[in-house]
Amino acid sequence: MTTTPRTLALFGATGKTGRHVLAQALEAGHAVRALARRPEVLDAHERLTVVAGDVRDRDAVRETVRGSDAVVSVFGQVKGSPPTLQTEGTQAIVDAMAEQGIRRIISLSGGGLPAEEHDQPKVPDRFIRWLLRRLSPAVLDDAIAHLAALRASGLDWTVVRGPRLTDAPATGSYRVGWVGVNASTQIARADLARFILTQVDDDTFVHELPFVSK
Repeated sequence: MTTTPRTLALFGATGKTGRHVLAQALEAGHAVRALARRPEVLDAHERLTVVAGDVRDRDAVRETVRGSDAVVSVFGQVKGSPPTLQTEGTQAIVDAMAEQGIRRIISLSGGGLPAEEHDQPKVPDRFIRWLLRRLSPAVLDDAIAHLAALRASGLDWTVVRGPRLTDAPATGSYRVGWVGVNASTQIARADLARFILTQVDDDTFVHELPFVSK
C-alpha cells in the first residue's frame, strides 16, 4: 500500500467494500473526504471530512472532490437505485475533477465488465456474463456507460474489477490479472480495498481494467 499521505475523495464509503477502503486509508495516514447520504453512520476521525449528499448532486460532489489529490469511487447500484446511478455519478465526479485540475481516479466494477483486449474468459466466465446480462442488464449497462464516461474524461483512470466479493478476513495477498487469466472466482473485500489504495500512487494500470482475485 502507498505510504505517502494523500487527501482522497471517497465515494461509496458506507458500502461493504467502501468501509474497508475508508478504514485502510485512514490507517495508512491519508486524509479522506467522503460523500455520504447518511453521514451519521460514519465514525468521526480527525482526518475524515464527511460531506452529506448524493453522488448525483453535483454541488456535493464538487465539495467532496475539493482539495483532494485523487478520487476513489467504489459506489454502485443497490436495491432501489436508479438504473444509471454509476454513470450519472461518475460523470459528475469526472466533471468536478476536470474543473479542479485533479487527474487520478480509481473506480470499482465487476468482472462482467469486459476488457476485450486482455480477458480470456473461460466457460464459467462466459456463463456468469450471460447470467448477468439476463438477470441484471441495467447493472451491466450502467457499468459499461460509466467506463465510457471515464474514457471520454481525459483523466488518469483505472477501473478495478473483482469477482465474487466475500467478507472473509484479509489475507494480505491477491492476484492481479484478467478474466480467465491468472484469476480465481472470489476475493475478500478487505484485500480488494488494499489493492485499490495501492493504485493511488501506481500508474501501472492507468487506462486499464485489472481483475483482482484471491
